[in-house]
Amino acid sequence: MSLLVVGLSHRTAPVGVLERAALTGEVPTRLLHDAAASSAVAEAALVNTCNRIELYADVDKFHAGVAELSLLLAHHSGVDLEELTSHLYVHYEDRAVHHLFSVACGLDSMVVGEGQILGQLRDALARAQDEHTAGRGLNELFQQALRVGKRAHSETGIDKAGQSLVTFGLEQIAAAAGDIAGKRALVVGAGSMSSLAAATLVRAGVTDLLIANRTAERAERLAANLGGAARTVDFAKVPEALADVDLVISCTGAAGAVIGARDVAAAVDRRAADTPLAFLDLAMPRDVDHDVHEVPGALLVDLESLSHAHAATPGAGDVDAVTGIVSDEVAAFGAAQRAARIAPTVVALRSMASDVVLGELARLESRLPDLDDRTRAEVGQTVRRVVDKLLHAPTVRVKQLAAEPGGASYADALRELFDLDPAAVQAVSGTPAASPAGHPAPGGAA
Repeated sequence: MSLLVVGLSHRTAPVGVLERAALTGEVPTRLLHDAAASSAVAEAALVNTCNRIELYADVDKFHAGVAELSLLLAHHSGVDLEELTSHLYVHYEDRAVHHLFSVACGLDSMVVGEGQILGQLRDALARAQDEHTAGRGLNELFQQALRVGKRAHSETGIDKAGQSLVTFGLEQIAAAAGDIAGKRALVVGAGSMSSLAAATLVRAGVTDLLIANRTAERAERLAANLGGAARTVDFAKVPEALADVDLVISCTGAAGAVIGARDVAAAVDRRAADTPLAFLDLAMPRDVDHDVHEVPGALLVDLESLSHAHAATPGAGDVDAVTGIVSDEVAAFGAAQRAARIAPTVVALRSMASDVVLGELARLESRLPDLDDRTRAEVGQTVRRVVDKLLHAPTVRVKQLAAEPGGASYADALRELFDLDPAAVQAVSGTPAASPAGHPAPGGAA
């Protein structure tokens, strides 16, 4: 597998660009299918969160892959390619693996060490599996990334400050508007981020929690999961409910704002509280109108605000430890991948040698038909031992050499030296037949 990642995140693009590039509704699925259907791509997966959009692909050509994935990102995001390109990053092969493992460990997150990214990566893999755009290569890669992320959190203290965006955002609100405990809150949305927000608010001690969602059943299910600590409100009545709460957390998949500045201003006028009506907007694109920043009596913390704030970060020792884990895991993964690439060639070589032995024994049988069974068996065993001993050292050594960087050339050397049939090697590897587009079907092996 030749892994390529093309993407943009909070590290390379301002929130305004991320907001315009946000992929919502059915767009992520269409992008995923278009990427997998590209002539340069064999497999594809999409990591799509509030602060990153990344396409991972198994490509046969680097430059063609970069051009195709960049074009697809521009087309589906609606951001002009020339503008988008200035915010894109590209990683290839070991660097791409290193990037994904770093993302899984929370090293590339807005809040360093946060663990929610593991769930987001798990969702990305599940989507690619469901849409049949991920084959064996990306499956193995993402599964290993998840294991690396779990290892980082279990072996280091990076998760001690690895708070979620919800926790980080609530800390910013508490600093400006006072403790969360005892406040009345409204959560708009019922997805994974909203579920995390609701659970966090319950733990923080809110006295009254409302849940609103366009699909009422999902809001009711989330409220039920909180064990009676929340009740639902009709989504259409959210503007009215604003006056009855102190804090609103919103994270929906809407394409535009669901809470307008006029509604907020009206709610502030109806409230008797001395503290501001606080909003934590974790949606991308934003759920809360940006003009709410200008409404007297309202406090808005959104992704743009969070990108400028400084979260408490883990100690340098923990970051160094996780960085070391990532480096070790990348090296081990690369070695395993390179060793796996030569295995079909070694198997094909041994199969060819076995065929030669069988052919020579058959020739011996025809020339010396009067050999007794004991002699025939001993001759056959001797020939096989000779062949095995001749092949043992070279095949063991070539596996060791293939695990090192640049080791792929040893498989080519074996095929050339022993004149192995490429079709025989392909049959051993289990690589599927080419699709009409000229590349393996997306759901096949890498």
